[in-house]
Amino acid sequence: MYERILVPIDGSNTSLQGLDEALRLASLTHGRLLLVHIVDQLKYLTGYESAAVYMSDLLPYMQEAGEQILRQGLERAQGAGISAETLVFTALTERVADVVVRQANAWKADLIVIGTHGRHGLGRVLLGSDAEQILRVAPVPVLLVRSKPVASDKKAEPVPAAADALPRVSIAA
Repeated sequence: MYERILVPIDGSNTSLQGLDEALRLASLTHGRLLLVHIVDQLKYLTGYESAAVYMSDLLPYMQEAGEQILRQGLERAQGAGISAETLVFTALTERVADVVVRQANAWKADLIVIGTHGRHGLGRVLLGSDAEQILRVAPVPVLLVRSKPVASDKKAEPVPAAADALPRVSIAA
């Protein structure tokens, strides 16, 4: 059960929380991991750079950054005593979800573990959700690991309504 666990990582705290959960699960099932990083070229494409600048400067930098993220993930897995492999892909015309699903099929994954921000509303509409897309089309079960809030993510205390902000006055007769 869940011996082949695919884990997409992008270096964010959220994806690392997903990786940590996959490591815990792999230690229980004596499983192994496939760490995948997808260089999503559209994520950083602004339209102002020429194709030559993009292909010669930006894409190789993104590729190297992805390889570094995978090296760090591999070190984390090895530190936990879990066997892991890494693959980096460049999504030229595909959605991230399509690359993950294709690799899950090719590697014969039993489970996909993804860290997710759990955005909703306008944030999800504007930023999209790779996790949600993967969940919709995955050929195997998907474990979504909700990110734990860090100090800067904490919600502000609710502001009292104007009437609640007034001091309470007691009148004794």
